[in-house]
Amino acid sequence: MKKKITEILHIKYPLIQGGLAIVSDAKLASAVSNAGGAGIIGAGGHDADWMEEQIDLARKLTDKPFGVNIVLMAEDKDEIVDIVCEKKPDFVTFGAGNPIPYIKRFQELGIIVIPVVPSLRLAKKVEAAGADALIIEGLEAGGHIGRQTTMALMTNVIVNVDIPVIAAGGISDRRGIMAAMAMGASGVQMGSRFLISEECPAHVNVKRRIVESTDIDSVILGYTIDHSVRVLKNKFVDSYLEIEYSDEPREMLKGRMRGIYAKAVVEGDVENGMIQVGQSLDVLNEILSCNEIIKRLFPDKE
Repeated sequence: MKKKITEILHIKYPLIQGGLAIVSDAKLASAVSNAGGAGIIGAGGHDADWMEEQIDLARKLTDKPFGVNIVLMAEDKDEIVDIVCEKKPDFVTFGAGNPIPYIKRFQELGIIVIPVVPSLRLAKKVEAAGADALIIEGLEAGGHIGRQTTMALMTNVIVNVDIPVIAAGGISDRRGIMAAMAMGASGVQMGSRFLISEECPAHVNVKRRIVESTDIDSVILGYTIDHSVRVLKNKFVDSYLEIEYSDEPREMLKGRMRGIYAKAVVEGDVENGMIQVGQSLDVLNEILSCNEIIKRLFPDKE
């Protein structure tokens, strides 16, 4: 029988916060952990010094388990890995790259390893390499995505691996959690729900735009060049899609997303920046504290 993610991570609720790149800091991660989930500090867009500071700060803000998310396509990933190994958070998750070369190194230090995968083939590879659990993320998720839906991934992966599977992508409320658990998931990962939390440092303009959005307001950029990213519609997105689905050379798209996420979440430009958010938008209608979010996801009376 597969272990539950709550047992592996020593958390109250089967909930991991998504990495969220740039805007997932110690304050957000510790708030999620203090409320009974597993908070994550996101390395995306930051350097090793920042990671060291944030891990140290998280230890002051919470005595509960927390993790870090490492983006393996980052140029300075090895420096970040070195800091994580030195600071030893409770667990790591990986994205955008091959985690297999790092699994044993972390585990030898007592760090739990949970890669993010988009397919059964990769799920089996990380399981064979010794991963403690894995996250399957469907194309309903915000940010960089694969080609399968969350439902298809749960159907294809959960019954074919022996380690715990955490479902992610389009899960934004309690119904989504219950559906994932009914499919056999050991827990869920939520990013977009915490992107609009009070503790998240994302610009308030971004949070308000997400709250105002409806179910048809997210689209996928870069699908035709195998660089898919789910975002909210705006002026930047319209201009990108116009080029992507025209006869213009594919080279016209190169580098157009660089720095655009920060323009939104840091600078607050919700028209010329890129707001990465999942597809289940109609339930993301309030800016709440992490504690209140988790109370609503896991009501005590149930």
